[in-house]
Amino acid sequence: MAEKIMLIDGNSIVNRAFYGVPLLTNGEGRYTNGVYGFLNILFKLLDEEQPDYLAVAFDLHAPTFRHRTFDGYKGTRKGMPEELREQMPLLKEVLQAMHIPIFEQEGFEADDILGTLSALAEKNGIVPVVVSGDRDLLQLAGETLKVRIPKTKGGRTETEDYYAADVQAKYGVTPAEFIDMKALMGDTSDNIPGVPGIGEKTAAKIITQYHDIETAIAHAAEIKPKKASENLAAYQEQARLSKFLATIVRDMPLEWDKESLKIGDMFNQTAYELVKRLEFKSMFSHFEGSASAPKQAEQTYRFVADREGAKEVLAALKKGEVGYAFVYENEEGQGLALYQEQLGGVWIEASMAFLMQELLEIFQPFFADSAYRKIGHDVKKDIRFLRSYGYNGFTAEFDTAIGAYILNATGSSYEYDDIAATFLNETYPSQEEVFGKGRTKKAFAALPEAERTAYGARQAEIFFRARKVMEERLAENEQKSLFYDMEMPLIYVLADMEKYGIKVDKAALLAYQKRLGESLDGMEEEIYALAGEKFNINSPKQLGVILFERLGLKGGKKTKTGYSTAADVLEKLRTAHPIVERILHYRQLAKLKSTYADGLLAVMDAETEKIYSTFNQTITATGRISSTEPNLQNIPVRLELGRELRKIFIPESAEFCFLDADYSQIELRVLAHISGDESLIAAFKSNQDIHRMTASQVFHVPFDEVTPLQRSNAKAVNFGIIYGKGAFSLGQDLGISRKEAEEYINAYFARYPKIKTFMEDTIKNGAKNGYVSTLWNRRRNMPELQSSNFMQRAAGERAAMNMPIQGTAADIIKLAMIKVHRALQEGGYRSRLILQVHDELLIEAYKEEKDAVAKILKENMEHAADLLVPLDVDVHEGASWFEAK
Repeated sequence: MAEKIMLIDGNSIVNRAFYGVPLLTNGEGRYTNGVYGFLNILFKLLDEEQPDYLAVAFDLHAPTFRHRTFDGYKGTRKGMPEELREQMPLLKEVLQAMHIPIFEQEGFEADDILGTLSALAEKNGIVPVVVSGDRDLLQLAGETLKVRIPKTKGGRTETEDYYAADVQAKYGVTPAEFIDMKALMGDTSDNIPGVPGIGEKTAAKIITQYHDIETAIAHAAEIKPKKASENLAAYQEQARLSKFLATIVRDMPLEWDKESLKIGDMFNQTAYELVKRLEFKSMFSHFEGSASAPKQAEQTYRFVADREGAKEVLAALKKGEVGYAFVYENEEGQGLALYQEQLGGVWIEASMAFLMQELLEIFQPFFADSAYRKIGHDVKKDIRFLRSYGYNGFTAEFDTAIGAYILNATGSSYEYDDIAATFLNETYPSQEEVFGKGRTKKAFAALPEAERTAYGARQAEIFFRARKVMEERLAENEQKSLFYDMEMPLIYVLADMEKYGIKVDKAALLAYQKRLGESLDGMEEEIYALAGEKFNINSPKQLGVILFERLGLKGGKKTKTGYSTAADVLEKLRTAHPIVERILHYRQLAKLKSTYADGLLAVMDAETEKIYSTFNQTITATGRISSTEPNLQNIPVRLELGRELRKIFIPESAEFCFLDADYSQIELRVLAHISGDESLIAAFKSNQDIHRMTASQVFHVPFDEVTPLQRSNAKAVNFGIIYGKGAFSLGQDLGISRKEAEEYINAYFARYPKIKTFMEDTIKNGAKNGYVSTLWNRRRNMPELQSSNFMQRAAGERAAMNMPIQGTAADIIKLAMIKVHRALQEGGYRSRLILQVHDELLIEAYKEEKDAVAKILKENMEHAADLLVPLDVDVHEGASWFEAK
C-alpha cells in the first residue's frame, strides 16, 4: 500500500476555524479559538486519513510574484482580524512543539507550496491529500490526489472530498480546466479581474466547449451570449492575466526531504504542556498512551494508612502555613493530604482498616487550632464535609479557588491543575486524565498506591506554593481587601446558609404541582382548539408546521430541522394570532412544573423536608453569588403562579417567622455614586420617586403630572441604561420606534451628562486596560472591547457598562451578609440568614427576637457601604416567603 502525505493550507484552515468557533480566551487572556478549531480539524483528519507524512504551509506577509505582476492582486481583501493575527505565532508554536513541519517562502503563497509538495510527493510514489478551505486548490485534484475542503460550524467539522472526477461532476470541467474557468469568471476574494459579464455558469459552459482560454479567445465570435463574446474579445489580455494569477505553481524551488516530513512524536511532553496552558481540555485524550505522554512526577510523597503513621504526621506538623486537601469521590472523603516545606507532601488515606472517622479524630487539633494557617481549595466544601462528621468551627486562612477566581473571574475552571498551570507554570494531569470519564471512569481505590499518593499530596503542595504567587498578584491588583475582607469571610456565611437550608410545605408543593398540571391540561385543549388539531406542543418541528403552514403566520424561517419557534420568534408574533399567547403561557407553566414543582420535590430532603441549595462564589463574572441544585434565585416573579411558588417556603417551626429585606433600587444608587451625577444624587438624598423624577426631566412635564405610562417608560430607560441597552433594544421593550427610543436616551443623557461620561470612560478605560472593575477592585477581563468584530465588541461594551454597577451592588450585599451573619452570631441569636437572592436577604427569625433582628438586618444592610447616596432597605415579615416578600 502506497504511503500517504497530508498537506494543509494553514492560513485557510485557521481562518475557517476562527470564524467557526466562538471567540475563546485562556486564563492568560490570550485568544485561542482559531488554534483550538485548527487542531480539532487536524486531529479529525489525522484519524480519518492516517497519513505517514504531514506538512502545513503558510502565507507570509510579503508581496508574491503575483503582486509584482498585478498591483491589485488581493487588493480588496480585508486585513486579518487582530484576534486571529495574534493567534498565528501561537499556532506555529503548537505545530513546532508537535514536530509538524511548517513551510513558508517569500515570493510565493501557501497554495504554491502545497502544489509543489504534492507534485514532489507524487514523483516519489507518495499519495497526497491536500486540505484547504479554498476551492482554488481543486485544480490540483487528480486520480489519486484528493483535495479535502473542511467546513466548520459551531465547532463541528464536515469535509467535502474531491478527486478529478468529482471536480468534473460538480463543475463540468477537469481540474486543469478549472483554472481557465476561474480566469474567465474572476475571483472577488483574490481580486482576480476575469472577464466582465462572465459568471460561473457562462465560464463553465465556455471551457466545457473549448477547454482552455486560448481556444476560447480564438472562437470568441462564436460564443453566446453576445455580451460574453464581445467582452472576451475585448478583455483577452485580462483573461490571460487572470489565468496567470489563478494558476498554482507546482515547481517552485523547494527542498524535498521526505524523512523530515514523517509523522513522529506529535503528542509529546512539550506539546502537552502547551495544549494544557491553552486550556484545551478536550484534547488531553490525544496524549493518552503516547510513548511521550506526560509522566507523573517521580514519587516524592509519603503514603500513610494507619493510626500510628497519622499520629506521627500530626506530631511533625509545625504551626504556621500548611497546605491541605481532601480528596472526594461521590462526596465521600478518601483521605487527607498535607504539605509543609520541612514535612514534604503526605497522603493519609482512609480505608476499611483505618476509617475516615478515626483519621479525623487524630487530626482534630489541626482542624480546631487556627495557629495552623490552613491553605485549601474550595474550603466551603471541606467545611460541609467536616460538619457531616460533627466537626464544626473549621477555618482556613486562604482558599486558592477564591484567589484564582478573583484574579480571573472569567476563567472556565479553577481546578488544581488550572492553579498549577496559571500560577506555578507547571503541568499536571487533570482529574479527568487521572480517572477517565463515563463508563471507563476509574474509582479512586483502583489507582495504584503511588498514583493515589501523588494525586492527593500534589494538590496540597500546589495550593501551598500557589498561595504566595496569588498573594503577590492580589497585592499588585489592589485586591487583598476584596479577598480577605469580603470573599474569605463570605465562605462561612454561605456554609451556614447551606447547613440550615429552607423548609418546604410539602402538602402545599404537591397541591401546587397538581394545580400546574391541571392548568397545563386546560391550556393544551385551548391550543388544540385554536390549531384545529392535536399535536405535540413541545415539538418545535410540529409547532412550526402548525404556526407557519397550517395557520399561515408570517415570519417563519425554515431550516434543515424545521421552523424556529424560539421565544424571540414567538414574541414578535404575540399579536398575530391568539394561539401564540397561549403557547408562550404554556411554556411558562411547563417550566414552572418541571423545574420547580417536580424539581423541588426531587431535591427535597425526605427526613427534614428542607431544600439545601449550594451557593457558589466562583461562577459569575460580575461577582454575584449563584445558587444551584436547586437554583432558588431564579424563581419567576413576573407570572402570578411563579410568585405563588414562594408560598411553599416556610419557617422551620411555629417558633420562627421570615424576615425579608431588599435594597431599593441599589443599582441606580450605585450608578449615582460611581458617575457622581449631581441630579441623580440629589434625587436619592431627597428620597424622591426616581422613576417619576426621571420621567419629569426627560419628558419635560411637571413632577406631579407624570402619567403612569411615562413613569413606566422612564423606569425602562433607567434600567436600560444600566444594562447598556441601545435604542433598538429599548424600543422593543417599550413597543416604540427606534427613533423614539433614541430620543429618550439622548434626553436622558442630556439631563444626566455625567452618566454618559461614566459610560464612555468605562468603555475607553476597559479597552485600554483590558478589564473593568467595581468599587472594591473586583475585575472582569474584557478582551471583547478590542475585538474587530462589531457584534462581539458591542456585546463587550454592554457588559463593560453594566459590570461596575452590577458588580458593586453584588459586593455591597456580600458585605451586608457578612455583617448580618456576624451580628447574629455575636449576639447569640437563634435567628439565621438562610437565603440571598441578588439584592434580597431572607432570615428565619426566632419570633421572640424578630424586632431586634429586623433592626440588625436593616442597619447592617443600609451601612454595608458608604456611598454618596443613602442605601434604603425595606424589611417585611411573614409566615412564608411569599408573605414576607
